[in-house]
Amino acid sequence: MTERVKLIWDFRGPNAQPIAVHHAKHLAEFAMSEKLQNTLTGNEEITSMHHIAFLVIEKPLMNTLRETLKPTRGQIYDD
Repeated sequence: MTERVKLIWDFRGPNAQPIAVHHAKHLAEFAMSEKLQNTLTGNEEITSMHHIAFLVIEKPLMNTLRETLKPTRGQIYDD
């Protein structure tokens, strides 16, 4: 399988959790509309005041999607 990258959007503050959940929903819709293969979307709690939304993609798509979606950061994704 191709190496994959986790694009991450950070949300902080008292409303971070619902914002991250909502953003992850839009990332899933984007992946579906663009017919992206082997993607994974979701959200995670880092602390009670810091949540993230993420989109896991294949590494060859990283540069294009980074420019389009403007994530806060990214990292190599390990299954």
